Amino acid sequence: MEHTRTFTDKLFLVLKGLAMGAANKVPGVSGGVVAFVAGFYEEFIYSLKRINKNAFKLLLNLKFKSFFEYINGRFLVLLFSGMIISYFSISKLLDYLIIHYELYVWSVFFGMIVGSVYYIYKDFSHWNNKTFLSLAIGALIGLSISFLNPAKENDNLFFVFFCGIISVSGMTLPGFSGSFILILIGNYVLLLVDSVNALYDTFYEIIKGDFSFISNVERIRMLKVLAVFTLGSITGLVTFSHALSYILKHYKNITIATILGFIIGSLGVVWPWKKTIFDTLENGTHTLDSSGERIVKNYERYIPELSTETLIAITFAFFGFAIVAALEIYGKKHKKNG
Repeated sequence: MEHTRTFTDKLFLVLKGLAMGAANKVPGVSGGVVAFVAGFYEEFIYSLKRINKNAFKLLLNLKFKSFFEYINGRFLVLLFSGMIISYFSISKLLDYLIIHYELYVWSVFFGMIVGSVYYIYKDFSHWNNKTFLSLAIGALIGLSISFLNPAKENDNLFFVFFCGIISVSGMTLPGFSGSFILILIGNYVLLLVDSVNALYDTFYEIIKGDFSFISNVERIRMLKVLAVFTLGSITGLVTFSHALSYILKHYKNITIATILGFIIGSLGVVWPWKKTIFDTLENGTHTLDSSGERIVKNYERYIPELSTETLIAITFAFFGFAIVAALEIYGKKHKKNG
């Protein structure tokens, strides 16, 4: 699997990791779409699949170089480096943009997903009754998920571990947004906001030489939640990759058609023109999460009126489409030159 990569290849792989990390953070957007459209989805899945008992044998026998080569380590390190950098930088910027320019951010993502659908469909030539049925089933499931109502927050550690497994589904299943699933099962704020903020605060205090967090019961609870969530995410990443590598090997065309259906179904989640419906108590006040933010219950989608704001949003949607087109062009040039 491993092959010689130029500096440009390595840089682009880190940038793709940045894009995957940012996409995974946004509800409704799947980091797997980035991998799928950019042309490294299968290598990603097969590399993760190599994290198995043979890999652990090499590791236990201290054969680190063989272990690194066996799991396609250079590829995974570059990709995950981009994701980690994204988590501590771009995802924060994305949070800011969603708060202040929500319509335009969703427009960019909508354009990117439309572009993904176009290029995947254009490059897929194995249409028959089975693949069309798979496409329809994938779209129906994706669309059904997008209209479900969110549940309440649950910090039970067994459930948090399960959430970790679910959260990485967007990395391995293009069109299946792990962060949106976390919203549906009620734990998005707990796992991707509150626990991460607790980690930030802890690092900051340690750097200052302040270890008072050790006696902070709430902080320790949040760090435990984050640790269990991370363990579940790693478990899910490896488990999904093994299952998907088998499916891709034996049912590749049906799998691609189903994935395309998932992506089409996710368009309902990222439709830019929607009003947020917050969870409201009987007395008319909004339900708040632990950070004081209003809890989102669902979205009410609508067709926009023609206005300057709408035209700007459409322009951003075309920009999103152009990003995917650029990735497609780069991918084809890379294959031709490679």
